Amino acid sequence: MSGNIQLLSDTLAAARAEDRSALIAYLPAGFPTVDGGIEAVKAVFDGGADVVEVGLPHSDPVLDGPVIQTADDIALRGGVRIADVLRTVREAFAATGKPVLVMTYWNPVDRYGVERFTAELAEAGGAGCILPDLPVQESALWREHAEKHGLATVFVVAPSSRDERLAQITAAGSGFVYAASLMGVTGTRESVGSQARDLVERTRATGTGLPVCVGLGVSDAAQAAEVAGFADGVIVGSAFVKRMLDAPDHAAGVAAVRELAGDLAKGVRRRA
Repeated sequence: MSGNIQLLSDTLAAARAEDRSALIAYLPAGFPTVDGGIEAVKAVFDGGADVVEVGLPHSDPVLDGPVIQTADDIALRGGVRIADVLRTVREAFAATGKPVLVMTYWNPVDRYGVERFTAELAEAGGAGCILPDLPVQESALWREHAEKHGLATVFVVAPSSRDERLAQITAAGSGFVYAASLMGVTGTRESVGSQARDLVERTRATGTGLPVCVGLGVSDAAQAAEVAGFADGVIVGSAFVKRMLDAPDHAAGVAAVRELAGDLAKGVRRRA
């Protein structure tokens, strides 16, 4: 069975055709439980997310802040496994027909087996994988199997990435480019927004035809509208996880992430 890279591309193209950014949400699998996590992903789609990234919880994250680390710890203590991550993808896609990716560090995939992981992710209906710590120069094996199974390979770029490096990354990736900035978290809004916009412009200047989506730090509709003014997609993770963590019970958490998705979906359509 082939994965859903085409569905991902079509979804991002449809958002562009509507003259708006896509809303891309992130939630870790197994949080607060496997079943509860699946319910939360469906709720985010119901609220208005175009794409969801399902996180594969990891004990030693390098990109995730304390909020997502807390959720990962809950999932890991609950015994989450790669099979549960794949089940989350399968059930979310089956229920919604919308693109679902996995975001994971490289080590779990390497241990599981690249051929096995890509084949099972495609079978589950997955659209691809975001691999924040896999260097492009070491990604040939992954990309070979991902392409064979119809999966996107999304690489992460950062403000520190030099132009030559950006060109290498955009040439190797597929689906979209994940531009990691710190919107609304560190420094003033003006300086952070300028940094994110500059990264998007430099990434597009490589000549890539891939959409450039901005993540890390967006937490409300106003910030989503700001990023939507210059990015093809707005990626939101910690804000969803925090809503789940702060809720008095699971039902309230699911309602909270559905509501947040609705607010953010309005934000990406409004543009600041």
